[in-house]
Amino acid sequence: MFSPEALWKERFGRFIKETGSYLRYIFNGHLVIVLLFLIGSAAFYYQEWIESLQPGFPAAWIMALILGAMLAHTPIQTFLTEADKIFLLPLETRLSIYFRKSIVFSIALQSYLLLMLLAVLMPMHVKVHGAGFKSFFWLLAVLVLVKSVNAAIRWKVLHYIERSMKVADVLIRFFINTVLLYFLFAGTRPVFAVVPAAILLLHFVYFKKQTEYKGLKWEQLIEDEERRMNSFYRIANLFTDVPKLKDRTKRRAWLDWMPKLLHYRQDAAFSHLYARTFLRSGDYFGLLVRLTIIGGAALYFFTFGPGQLLIALLFLYLTGFQLLPLWNHHQNKLWITLYPVPEEARWKSFNMLLLAILFFQSLVFALIITLKGEWLMAAGILAAGTVFSWFFVNIYSKGKLKS
Repeated sequence: MFSPEALWKERFGRFIKETGSYLRYIFNGHLVIVLLFLIGSAAFYYQEWIESLQPGFPAAWIMALILGAMLAHTPIQTFLTEADKIFLLPLETRLSIYFRKSIVFSIALQSYLLLMLLAVLMPMHVKVHGAGFKSFFWLLAVLVLVKSVNAAIRWKVLHYIERSMKVADVLIRFFINTVLLYFLFAGTRPVFAVVPAAILLLHFVYFKKQTEYKGLKWEQLIEDEERRMNSFYRIANLFTDVPKLKDRTKRRAWLDWMPKLLHYRQDAAFSHLYARTFLRSGDYFGLLVRLTIIGGAALYFFTFGPGQLLIALLFLYLTGFQLLPLWNHHQNKLWITLYPVPEEARWKSFNMLLLAILFFQSLVFALIITLKGEWLMAAGILAAGTVFSWFFVNIYSKGKLKS
């Protein structure tokens, strides 16, 4: 006999087992040590910045905007698979318990993230508004309660297929959440917070009534679930092979000029292949952009000279290390073995691309330091970045990929 409780327990257990096996590889990697160092450095400078804040600083608005966005972003993890739209669709009316458990799990998982974010923002609240750290617990309770209402609304909105409806819902909830949290953090009378709270509840009642006779959009739920898991698989793939990782290809027409700079020769076949793969497949190009922006921002705000040099090298390492899977991106494609090109040419093409990427990032970091007027430090970062890039590409990556 079909049991929704047993089904959810089986799906949840499989999710925990699978993610746990990959998390073991992730947290055993030396990349975590680098990230811990970055977090520690950021915490040091953040504490110094907190000490410099004045009573007129708009801490309430900043906290309300950040936490309001996190409350509005409320994905529901359903553990659905492609086959479910065939085998579970006829049982939709009997799956209320299953989906209720999924909503509760999603709220619990995101409440943990809220706890960490509130812990980061709390020193700002204490410094500017003179609040006590004891208020942390009741603020967290309010955040979890508001997150639960947001999750309930989000689940109702998932009954719509129109993207415009979903976007409008997120924007409305973000605005309501932000106003509600501002009244809480600014220390206004509780009656002011009651108004946006009541509007949020009315928002839920409206969608509950509108979706009373609407069915679930199974294709969309399954696609959302696959997208979330694929994001996790992409991270895990940096540490071990992930067979379930689904590659996504996206043409970026505005970057078509880059591959055209390469020569059309037989020994440049892999140069074209890896260049187009970097620009279009997976998240390689986006990873470079994100790490360059984050690293550049860190370099701009950090003032300690040797620390700037170390930060630049750390971000070069993070970029290079996370681009190494590009080498094996086509490992399951038989046709590349038919290229009349020696293996050495493939190594050369990959190394040249990786070296060009790391040198480009070093140049960007040096230019950012130049904007601060620190010419000597900029030259040092460019020189150290160039040497590190050569060492990483010609020694470290070869040993890592051949091991």
